[in-house]
Formats: sequence, C-alpha cells, structure tokens
Amino acid sequence: MTDCLITLRDVRVAFNDTPVVHGLDLDIRAGECLALVGGSGSGKSVTAHSILQLLPQAITHTQGSIRYQGEELLGASARRLQALRGNRITMIFQEPMSSLNPLHTVEKQLAETLRLHRGMGPAEARERIVELLGLVGIGTPRQRLGSYPHQLSGGQRQRVMIAMALACEPQLLIADEPTTALDVTVQRRILALLKSLQQRLGMALLLISHDLNLVRDIAQHVAVMRHGRIVEQGACEQVFTAPRHPYTRQLLDAEPAAAELADPAAPVLLSVTQLRVAFGRGGLPWRRNRFTALQRLDLQVRQGQTLGIVGESGSGKSTLGQALLRLIPSEGSVVFQGRELQGLGSRAMRPWRKHLQAVFQDPFGSLSPRLSVQQIIAEGLQVHSRLDDQACEARVIDALREVGLDPEARHRYPHEFSGGQRQRIAIARALVLKPRLIVLDEPTSALDRSVQKQIIALLRRLQHEHGVAYLFISHDLAVVRALAHQVLVLQAGRAVEYGATEQVFSAPAHRYTRELLGARFT
Repeated sequence: MTDCLITLRDVRVAFNDTPVVHGLDLDIRAGECLALVGGSGSGKSVTAHSILQLLPQAITHTQGSIRYQGEELLGASARRLQALRGNRITMIFQEPMSSLNPLHTVEKQLAETLRLHRGMGPAEARERIVELLGLVGIGTPRQRLGSYPHQLSGGQRQRVMIAMALACEPQLLIADEPTTALDVTVQRRILALLKSLQQRLGMALLLISHDLNLVRDIAQHVAVMRHGRIVEQGACEQVFTAPRHPYTRQLLDAEPAAAELADPAAPVLLSVTQLRVAFGRGGLPWRRNRFTALQRLDLQVRQGQTLGIVGESGSGKSTLGQALLRLIPSEGSVVFQGRELQGLGSRAMRPWRKHLQAVFQDPFGSLSPRLSVQQIIAEGLQVHSRLDDQACEARVIDALREVGLDPEARHRYPHEFSGGQRQRIAIARALVLKPRLIVLDEPTSALDRSVQKQIIALLRRLQHEHGVAYLFISHDLAVVRALAHQVLVLQAGRAVEYGATEQVFSAPAHRYTRELLGARFT
C-alpha cells in the first residue's frame, strides 16, 4: 500500500455560516493521481484550496483534519504554510489570467518561485525557466521570457502556470482544471508531461476536472463530488465501468449529441472578406517588424446558425472574435445585416453593439468584482434601453433562469460563485439584450459535461426561438460538433479547412484537421 501524503478527515468548510463542504474524507497517496470530479459548484476547488488554506479567512470556517505526511495543516503558522506553498505542494489555478501578475514578465514570475524556494541567482534561474517553458510546450521559450500575460494566448498563459507549479519539483501538484484553456493536441502533451513527471519524481497529483475522458487517461483513483459531498470513490476503471451512484452515471452519459442540419437558404447575417489582423512587436503598431495574427480570412454566418472556430492555442481564434466585434483594429470587410462596420467610429458603432454581444474565455476577468450579478447583467440594458429599474430587474431574473441560475443569487458578487457559475453569469449578460449574433469564446470551458449539455441545450433553444446566430470559438471538438452547423479550422492565423460540420468531422481534407480529430477522439 502506497503511503498517504495528504489525509483529509471529516473536513467541513463554510462561507459566512453557509456550509459548502460536508464531512469530507480523502486520501492522496504519494506517486498516484487522484481525480476529483463533479459539477460546477460541487466543492471541488474549495476542497483543493482548503489543503493549503488559500480560502479567504475573513469569511471561511474550516473544521476537521488536513494532514501532510502526518503533520496537521489546519492551524499551522503562516511561516510553515509559506514554506510548503509553491515548494512541496503547488497548485495550477483554473483561471490563469487572474492568477498571473499583469505587470510582471514571464521570467520575473517564474524566477520569484526559484529564488524563494531554491535560492537561484538570475542566470541559473533563467536557464531553468527556459527548460520549464520548453517542457510545457511553449515554442521559442527564450523569446517568451520578456512577454507579459496579455501578450500570450489563453492556452499559453495556462502553460506558464503549469511551468511555475513544476519549478520546484513538488511532492504534490494540485491541478485545478489544468487543460481548460488548451486545445486537444496540447492537452495530450500536457497530460503526457504530467504523467512522466509523476513517475520520475514520485509526485502525487490531485486532478480537479469536469472532463471524464481526461480523467480516465491519467488517474488511478477517482472521487465524485456533488453538493459538497463525495458520493462515490474508487479505482478509476471500477468507477468508469461499473458506477454505483446515479450522479456518476449521469456524468458518464453527458456527451452532447451532434447538431441538427442547417438550412442552406437561411439569409447571411455576417459576411467577412479578406479579414487581416497584424500587431506591432512589443505592442507598438508603427514598428516595421509586425506579427500577422490573421491572414486574409473569408467567412459567413447565417441567421439562426452557428459557425464553429477551432484550432490550437495561439492560432488566432480569439483574435478573430475580437476583430469582428471591433475591439481590435483589422483590415478587410465586415458586413453585418447588410451594413459595412469597418470604418465606423465609436459613436456610429454604438447602436450595433446591442446586436453584437460576446461571452469571453475568462469569466472571472470579464466580470467586475465590485458589481453584483444584478448590476453586471443590467449594465447593458441601462446603456442600450430605456427600461426603468423594475423592468431591468425583471429582465435580469429571466436571463438568470434561462442559464440555470437561481435569481435569488443576483445580489451576490462574482467571487461567491464557482468558475462554471461565473461563466453562466457571463452568458446571461450577453443574452439579456436579445442580440442577433453572439461571439462565444470558450463559453463551456469551465463547465463539467453535464452542465455543458444543459448550456448547449439552452443555446440551441434560444437559437430556435429567437433566430440568434453564434460564432462559437472552442478547443472542445465534442462541443463544437454538438452546436456548430459549419466549422472553420485555423492554424497559425490561416484557414486550413472550412465547411459543413459533419463533412469536416467525418472526412477531414487537411492533415492538421485530422490531427486535431485524432487527438480528441482516440
């Protein structure tokens, strides 16, 4: 029997006297991977954060026992916890943009860990950082040392977080949705990396995930959480092949079905011709050395239909969405409802923004921490409509119900919700204005499979009832297949394949598309 590295016994966590974790027992053994799975808001991240006491102390009350190699961590001194955090026990957080310091370069943020826990000087730390960035799949790592978080894609930021967590070769790595922002090919590389490090270092891994396919590939043991309780746990193959609890069976059966066939005669809502986006190196647009993020793209989105955009991290998916929303400068033609949007000033563009909404990849970063959910969702109504306060509140309540959230929670703030719940708040904010086109940038990345299925059903219903169109950006090919009528595959800013979803999935013409599909469905 492998020795227990971390032991949790009768752990109970409450926020402001509201229980969120109820009498939890869990063993994390050295050299093994334990996967903690369950729906959004089930208590997975709270349980993980409680190990290193990262929960906000002012509102959190934790009881029970959490032991590291027999040493009690509940009540441990701040100095002792600091010696463990980032050194013996490290963590990859779910939202890398919120976890990385926007004012510091990649090199400075990784060097801090190596300086504090390994005493490395600048030159030695730099070489170790280059090695780590290469390990996690960041191309030209030496050139990325001076990059800031906003200059990296979502997937690249997540890989920087993984490199930071692995820097001191910890005994326990807590990975909170470590591949949420990564495309399928990079997911497989990251999982292979974690597996190899686990075997080489004898490292334990606590993997928090809603992706059961990912869990099955890497974990030895699984614990299923629901409403703050573990409803089932055991060896991975046993849980997957013979689940005992109905909720476990529900999670395993939650793979979304393919989208319905599209109407080829539906009117064109958005037409894009020769769209190009280029950035100046170092953020200076007048520099001659420019980086072309998108290379002359042509695409159409028809009324009441969905165009899926897929590709690796850094391929230009999010850049495309931002360019269509006129959030970044671009060249080419963007025609929406028969009107050319390129060249419109901010005043002329304002009436169109009601019809063009967005759901961004990082819900925590895109929701103001100083506003309540009611204020966040009502903000667009206050700008684009003349509704009174009572009517605005009624629309907010309706929007929350549509995305499966309790309207009574509208007076709470974003930090009081799980990652998946925050994503649903972001979707409600976009839906409340009843737009004609929504750009959905990884809208289900933080959601477990069962909630993904609910959100897909919701988006389909809204599309059917209101004729709304979606530009759906995602690395999750199963979700794209379930929602998109057409697919555009991007690689390094170029369109390598474009066509009907079932045609692309069943008979991909390009080698890169076949690589993506092979990584997901094998």
